[in-house]
Amino acid sequence: MSKTKTVFVGLSGGVDSSVAALRLKNRGFNVVGVFIKVWHPDWLVCNWEQERLDAMRVAAHLGIPFLTCDAEAAYRAGVAEYFVNEHKAGRTPNPDVMCNQQVKFGAFLTFAKEYNADYIATGHYAQRIETSDVPELHRGVDTQKDQTYFLWTLTNEQLAHSLFPVGDTQKAKIRAEAEAAGIPVAEKKDSQGICFLGHIDIAEFLKHYIELVPGDVLDTAGNIIGAHHGALTYTLGQRHGFDVTTTDAKRPGMFVVAKDITKNTITVDTQPAEIAADHTFSLHSTVLRAAIASGDTLEVQFRYRQKPLDAEVISARDRKIVMRLTATAESPAAGQSCVLYRGSHCLGGGIIG
Repeated sequence: MSKTKTVFVGLSGGVDSSVAALRLKNRGFNVVGVFIKVWHPDWLVCNWEQERLDAMRVAAHLGIPFLTCDAEAAYRAGVAEYFVNEHKAGRTPNPDVMCNQQVKFGAFLTFAKEYNADYIATGHYAQRIETSDVPELHRGVDTQKDQTYFLWTLTNEQLAHSLFPVGDTQKAKIRAEAEAAGIPVAEKKDSQGICFLGHIDIAEFLKHYIELVPGDVLDTAGNIIGAHHGALTYTLGQRHGFDVTTTDAKRPGMFVVAKDITKNTITVDTQPAEIAADHTFSLHSTVLRAAIASGDTLEVQFRYRQKPLDAEVISARDRKIVMRLTATAESPAAGQSCVLYRGSHCLGGGIIG
């Protein structure tokens, strides 16, 4: 890569994106810091002004220009409304995936191209590995921070214009690097959660947009054993947010194993729901950055930080993939992302149907 290229770095006001900008500047790139302004509801407090101020302080410290990208419309439609609509349909959304698809590598990339930037860069823990053909997306070296699960929707074209400067380093070293460089946010805690949710839970947020009706919690025999706050807000494997009536102080924790949004019930058990080996599942809205074929065995990941599972490709065509697990696993929920890997190489993924 030419070191005279221009890179727009998404400065979030956190340490990872700050070090990303620092590294690119030290490599000789023409670096521009950009704060991406997203949507949040008027009734909910969001500290975006403070985050933008922190990003500005970082840009000033590094001596780089600073811009603001207004991505409110893309965030509201592509992330917040998607989040609400998926819950209405009884599915489990992944807003972090959609934020990357619609905002960071959507609206922000478009914004950067309008200013004739060559690349965008973020503080994601992922690696772009150069090959003789097209760049490949690989897991970050810090296995506890790897974020490729949330980046599966990137197309080859988007990846060609994207850089991940911190993905080849452990998080502890990134923070030490920030401290050594005197970056103002070097000791700032990592952000958690989604801005439009703030510090409230999903049910509290959704009740502003969906009528949530309390209903019954059932055991696997169909007996009523408790109450919940609205079946739409629960997902398979969830262990909290519902009440089970019991006098047994030693009762084990309960997992949501099924839900019926028509009857407004959830079913719980002492063990999470499982799908057996040889079970087939399908993915839609797929994105693939490398070819796969029937008979291939890949690693799949249904959840962030989940231990990858082996699965065989049955078919892959028309943006739909059918796969078969090779071992018993905890059931994924419809709407969740399934990300595909060959070793550290993230091939793409799809939405569980």
